[in-house]
Amino acid sequence: RTHCQTSGWSLTEQDPFNNVGRTCVEAMGAVLGHTQSLHTNALDEAIALPTDFSARIARNTQIYIQEETYVTKQVDPWGGSYYVEALTNEIAHRAWEHIQEIEKLGGMAKAIETGLPKLKIEEAAARTQAHIDSGSQTIVGINKYRLDHEDPIDILEVDNTEVRKEQVARLEDLRANRDEAAVKAALAEITEVVKDPSKGNLLDKAVKAASLRASLGEISDACEAVVGRYKAVIKTISGVYSNEEKGDPEFEEARRMVADFAKREGRQPRIMIAKMGQDGHDRGAKVVATGYADCGFDVDMGPLFQTPAEAARQAVENDVHILGCSSLAAGHKTLIPQVIEELKKLGRPDILVTAGGVIPAQDYDFLYKAGVCAIFGPGTRIPRSAIEMIRILNEERAQA
Repeated sequence: RTHCQTSGWSLTEQDPFNNVGRTCVEAMGAVLGHTQSLHTNALDEAIALPTDFSARIARNTQIYIQEETYVTKQVDPWGGSYYVEALTNEIAHRAWEHIQEIEKLGGMAKAIETGLPKLKIEEAAARTQAHIDSGSQTIVGINKYRLDHEDPIDILEVDNTEVRKEQVARLEDLRANRDEAAVKAALAEITEVVKDPSKGNLLDKAVKAASLRASLGEISDACEAVVGRYKAVIKTISGVYSNEEKGDPEFEEARRMVADFAKREGRQPRIMIAKMGQDGHDRGAKVVATGYADCGFDVDMGPLFQTPAEAARQAVENDVHILGCSSLAAGHKTLIPQVIEELKKLGRPDILVTAGGVIPAQDYDFLYKAGVCAIFGPGTRIPRSAIEMIRILNEERAQA
């Protein structure tokens, strides 16, 4: 069975109602390609978590395709289309090249260990972002037909502190009203099966533990006791963004300003890109890291799911000038003030903190008051943000 989801990166913060059309076209493409399961994104997901209003439109997009277009009644709506057959042939051959490359490494599990699949995705993402930033790839409302004034839309406000309190309370209630001995025995069985697979089926043991009200974290811990926790190989790429941006005035200005800073300070400006909390989306962060590296910055990339304390410690240990916090899961009002406080505790309040990602404009003032020096929302050109950061660094140095 095949599950498809409409694109997240194609959603725009600017002129967001264009996202309804984007999602509909992408959903139609999935349906015409015979997907059995489909998720349609909401129009405001580049701004905040979806509201009931936007989620209903996303759901109704699927219902519209299913019940009004009748494309689901046809076995092969594109049957006989030379154009679609040509595209299918092209993608099959290009996909086969990737499959052969993966097979030479010993299969997908081995390829993941080397970081190759992620690296390929990041190269494609950086190349696409460069095309958008240069204007060679049109995104309506971003680099073409942009509005002079954006009317705000209603967004979903999430109190992360309250959500955490509620979840902790639910876990405490769960553990207080279950057979603790039976749960511990079931978790022990999971650990034994991980040690010796001949002793049973791991999925069966996990389902049994869950039925006894073991939490997902406890089930994961039972496995981790034997095999440890997977840590992704962090690799950053360079050259991909600059190859597409050569000759762009803003890009060249950013490189010149970085070179001037390095000459004056004796080292390149250094930035760390952090992903904190339960935010598992790092495509945007990796694209920013690549773009900044090609502008001349030294770039450090933090792992996914860092705590504010861990991110601050890595920033201090690496002696960065800037800590860039990428947020896509509505944790910015909780996590970013915390990381600023952690930097102060470590005696480095001078490290500049920036924010980027899915952050509603309504929250900007809160973050500025918390100590953030710059905020870069979706649609920001990377060279423009790099120029702004060097400008702020220069001002800080002049006042010191």
